[in-house]
Amino acid sequence: MKKYLKLLRVEQWVKNLFVFVPLFFSGNIKNLDLLAKSIFAFIIFSLAASVVYILNDYNDIEADKKHPEKRRRPLASGAISKSQAVGIFTGLIILDIALVFFAQMYFQESLWKFATIVGFYFVMNLAYTFKLKHVPIIDISIIAVGFVLRVLSGGYITGISISQWAILLTFVLALVLAIGKRRGELINAQVSGKTRRALDGYNVQFADIALSISVTLAIVCYLMFTLSPEVQARFHSRVFYTVIFVVFAFLRYLQQTLVYNRTESPTKIVYRDRYIQITLVLWVAAFLIQIYFKK
Repeated sequence: MKKYLKLLRVEQWVKNLFVFVPLFFSGNIKNLDLLAKSIFAFIIFSLAASVVYILNDYNDIEADKKHPEKRRRPLASGAISKSQAVGIFTGLIILDIALVFFAQMYFQESLWKFATIVGFYFVMNLAYTFKLKHVPIIDISIIAVGFVLRVLSGGYITGISISQWAILLTFVLALVLAIGKRRGELINAQVSGKTRRALDGYNVQFADIALSISVTLAIVCYLMFTLSPEVQARFHSRVFYTVIFVVFAFLRYLQQTLVYNRTESPTKIVYRDRYIQITLVLWVAAFLIQIYFKK
């Protein structure tokens, strides 16, 4: 079972929690109908993401066999055969399509916008897997757009409008994570002496500069988000103070990346770093109190 979960990269499903962003910040988390829709969106997006991961691993088997860490992946290590992977891949696509139709019948409303977003996500990642991941800048931009699509899907399936600043913030935040991942791969390549086409057009100096610019943009976008009229009208000036948590989390991430040269993916850093975890909990708690428990 473990090898199949690893093939699906279930630990990466945490990224799909972004579909809950519109529901959470709208104050409708207690609305069971909208919550059910968001849960459906999470499951559908998670399965679509797993389909993409399987396709990517299938396409990169030979390259992954030469990578010090990726060679342990189920396909590269031989724990799962190619035919098994194709069967799981096909089954997940059928299941995902069936869930979209089931959700449409269950909620008795058209979900064509949501379905279009999921379809576009899949097609975009097909292009990424076979070609665009080897095109510098475009590759990390596609990763960032993927996060924006998650947020948009959560908004479309629930009918909740999304702030432009929230969309831009999501894009820049995802860009930070994508650049951080590329930087880690560059450090590993320097140590092992092995590189790959996906790193063409990048070096550590460029990654450091791009990471610093992206973090700065993310903080500015968050500031503008907290100062936007709709957010101020809902939370008043109190929301501005949550900037403290955001700045600390980014500084800690930069410290882990630039000072300690943590080369694992940003997702793993978040899973392992207690400082970032505590900061995220405090940030979420601050909004929970302001949205759901204020008098």
